Amino acid sequence: MSADVGTSATAAAIGARRTPAVPRWVMLAVVWAVLLAVPYWLPLLGGYTALAGRVLVFGLAAMGLNLLLGFTGVLSFGHAAYFGLGAYGAGLTLRYLVHSTPLAMLLGTLLGGLAGTLFGLLIVRRRGVYFAMCTIAFGQLWYYLAYSWNDFTGGFDGLRDFHREPIGFGPLTLDITDGGNRFYFFLLAVFALAVGLLGLLVRSPFGHTLRAIRENERRARFLAIPVERQIWLSFSISCFFTALAGTLYALLNNFADPLALHYSLSGYLVVMCVMGGMRTFWGPLVGATVFVVLQDYISSMTVNWMSFVGAIFVIVVLFFPRGLLGMRRARKSV
Repeated sequence: MSADVGTSATAAAIGARRTPAVPRWVMLAVVWAVLLAVPYWLPLLGGYTALAGRVLVFGLAAMGLNLLLGFTGVLSFGHAAYFGLGAYGAGLTLRYLVHSTPLAMLLGTLLGGLAGTLFGLLIVRRRGVYFAMCTIAFGQLWYYLAYSWNDFTGGFDGLRDFHREPIGFGPLTLDITDGGNRFYFFLLAVFALAVGLLGLLVRSPFGHTLRAIRENERRARFLAIPVERQIWLSFSISCFFTALAGTLYALLNNFADPLALHYSLSGYLVVMCVMGGMRTFWGPLVGATVFVVLQDYISSMTVNWMSFVGAIFVIVVLFFPRGLLGMRRARKSV
């Protein structure tokens, strides 16, 4: 009888650990409340609103990449190309075509997303290092084009002489030109809409097929899942979200530079996904927060900021192999 009691106690303890202490909706409410209150509590900690805006921008870019990396299991080292194309598309629209922020975002997102869609058709059958190397090569083509086309893109100095415009809603106007709290809430609204759409995709049957491909591609083929088509769709959708983040980057800085197209930025996005937990939905946002804040704080003290960030990344990989959020989920399942 004592053995039965001990077994029951053990089962109860395991069940208690598996049951979340706080409902998911409560955690989401807390997260969004913190994001909404950023302009009020961040200055008290020595931060500034533009820093929070950068977290949202790179968090969205990393979450877009994570649809391909974390949920499909395909590594891309060229997503900076679509981020940069989104930035240049928005900047070129505002400078040469029309002074409209929504239209600039739309055209920038289409430029980066369609470029990724067409390129994905060429490499969808590649796997592993071959896929990754092809994405790097394609991204560097756009980088050197922006770097060398001085008359159109500004060359190495970047694209300047454009700025975000107020947004009109009939008789109402949202002035986001000052870059203060109103612009942050505008970024947060776009981020919320994009994340909501991304969440619907991940939880849809399409998202479940991506997980099946990630876990066992051969078995997915046996189940009659069109693997190449699903990977291509994942790559395309991922590029659209990353390009949208690029348009927000251009609006945030009123500037677009070739480094937004460089493969090093692609590496930073991968680091954000891995650091936060690439098999979790919110992990890339956590990784982007850690990366951007550390970059801002450490770079103010030394130009060798990447050495310290790299050391922290190594520690996370060694002791938290599933990422910061991934380890939290692992503890719950024990």
